[in-house]
Amino acid sequence: MIARVAWLLARPGASGTATLVLPATAFAIVTALLLTVLGGAQSFWTWSDDIAFSYQLLAVVALVLLVVPLASLGGAAARLSARRRDDRLATLRLLGATPATVSALAVLESTVLALGGAIAGVAGYFAIVPALALVPFRGEPLGIDGVVLGLPVIAAVVIGIAMLAAMSAVLGLRQVVISPLGVRTRQDAPKLSWVRAGIAVAVVVVSFGLMSVLQVAGSAMVIIAFLAAAFGGTLAVLNLVGPWVLRLVAQRQARRAARPAKLLAARAVLESPKAAWRQVSGVAMTSFMAVFAGVGVALVDLTTGSGGLDPEGAQLFADIRTGVLITVVGSFLMVACSVGVNQAAGILDRRDLYRSLDMLGMPERTMDAARRRAVMSPLRITAIGSAVIAAIVMLPLTGVTLLVQPLALIVIAAVLAAGIGVVALGLVLTRPLLHRAATEV
Repeated sequence: MIARVAWLLARPGASGTATLVLPATAFAIVTALLLTVLGGAQSFWTWSDDIAFSYQLLAVVALVLLVVPLASLGGAAARLSARRRDDRLATLRLLGATPATVSALAVLESTVLALGGAIAGVAGYFAIVPALALVPFRGEPLGIDGVVLGLPVIAAVVIGIAMLAAMSAVLGLRQVVISPLGVRTRQDAPKLSWVRAGIAVAVVVVSFGLMSVLQVAGSAMVIIAFLAAAFGGTLAVLNLVGPWVLRLVAQRQARRAARPAKLLAARAVLESPKAAWRQVSGVAMTSFMAVFAGVGVALVDLTTGSGGLDPEGAQLFADIRTGVLITVVGSFLMVACSVGVNQAAGILDRRDLYRSLDMLGMPERTMDAARRRAVMSPLRITAIGSAVIAAIVMLPLTGVTLLVQPLALIVIAAVLAAGIGVVALGLVLTRPLLHRAATEV
């Protein structure tokens, strides 16, 4: 019975198959990138000579910088069809379905979508493997054997993606079960507490402290643990405090709005600060990455420019440059995927609003201007704020000298500009979808 109802609910609605394809695509992207990151890092742990620890330390930093944002993207993917699912499940509740039935339907739908996307992502990972195997470290390519993950690891990632989707479905069901009419009529106002800001400040302070004592840490494992905790904790807390900051800014903009586009943009952010954050969270991670990349490039330039390095040291710094480049490229792939999927999903989520505004006579260019402002205004705050937090966390390890090196500042500015450019390009590419949403009958 539940399987049959789930099949009926999965049939395309007014928005066609997009509400099914978008989450599955996002899960596929997350799986492929996550497996690629793990595959590239695993070869470093097969080395056991004196310099192997340096490579493993850098691998941990790269893993944390990429895996935490990928986990965030995975969580966003699990919520992409939340509004569509909540609307339909709330309708079933109003028709008399039990909470147990609603829960089973939500978990089944989300898990099946995630499994389908994850399996497609595994195929994408194997398509990337030949190119990944050619990446040179320590003077030679990593090789197929070094980057191909074992079946247990691949299976664990696929199961983890499915579990993430199922957990997200369960956590999102509380409103549907308690207030189905409120969900159906979109009366669920988001509540974000200032406690988020307190937690964020505490995490940044702790991360600063961990980086301050890193140089006196006694063992290699302690150093790795401190680095992972500092970078991972700071990246994770960005997702916690980001929506709260965007809500405060949007409230101020709504009070001072003098044009329709500005008011619509501010109200769009206030409608769901978490959704607004998902639109720009990829660039928040890239901004954090930009500081790391800038410092890394500046460090390599200063060290190699001074001369006096033995061949092994010169190879290490050349590999650091390669690793920074790969990390930045991986970050931009994540940002591009996140931007495209989230912006398309945002338009589909508000298609009823756009259609109503079109019927009221609002020009499409005004709707598009409001959509652009609802993304680009939070984007500027996010990009600058994330870079500042990254600089604070890295300050004890690098000092002010490396952070203000001209080459570091150039790299940071270039990465930030590229990240903002990717989001702007996503807005341009998704404008036809806005036109269809506004004019469909």
